[in-house]
Amino acid sequence: MKETDFLREGERIDDLEVNGFRIIQNPSFFCFGMDAVLLANFARTRRKDRVMDLGTGTGIIPLLLTAKGKCASCDGLELQASVADMASRSVQLNRACSAGGPEATENLRILQGDIREVPQNFPKAVYDAVICNPPYIKGTGGLHNDETAYNLARHEIAVSWEEIVQAAAHLLKPGGTFTIVHKPFRLPELMQTLQKYRLEPKRMQLVQPYADKEPNMVLLESVQGGGPQLTVLPALVVYNPDGSYTRQVLDMYGKP
Repeated sequence: MKETDFLREGERIDDLEVNGFRIIQNPSFFCFGMDAVLLANFARTRRKDRVMDLGTGTGIIPLLLTAKGKCASCDGLELQASVADMASRSVQLNRACSAGGPEATENLRILQGDIREVPQNFPKAVYDAVICNPPYIKGTGGLHNDETAYNLARHEIAVSWEEIVQAAAHLLKPGGTFTIVHKPFRLPELMQTLQKYRLEPKRMQLVQPYADKEPNMVLLESVQGGGPQLTVLPALVVYNPDGSYTRQVLDMYGKP
């Protein structure tokens, strides 16, 4: 098959620049951003791990983890059927056309379903790691875009933060990790809810757009049943003063 056979109207294929992997995106939906790349890099998943990405959207997290060999298998759960279909076609595209061939994505699946129904639809304690790039804004806050896909990606309309944590706690094995990217202004609430479900915050990194600007993202890893000790890593700075990427970010992309 040709690459274009996997596309629908309005879609494009973007190169992830990792082991030949590509992704299908539609600008009318929510395309992945820097936060997804940072999250995939921050997550300490291992080659033997079974991983779940909650609210996978375009499937960017499972694709990056698979491309980098950071898991044994990865499932991506997405609510919107049209977005889940697009992510599934990205998997099929890489299976058919990537340098790794069918073996490269044989353990990568996109599932269509509701995070709120995870406790009813998935067995308990079967994943080594759960990852999530959740909506950052409570459903009643902020400005809403007209596009439903944008709304669901940015606002807690279809699922709340607590429902996401409940799902992660249900899926994780004892000692498993739950890794997220979020907004620093919600940190007190994030940690309180995580601890309520015995997900102990263990590792945190703030992300600054520039060295002289306040953080606008936070990367946070929690451990199922972990002890109460948090390691705060040095802040990650995205841009140099001239607007170019810092060495830290270029290393994530494998750039010289």
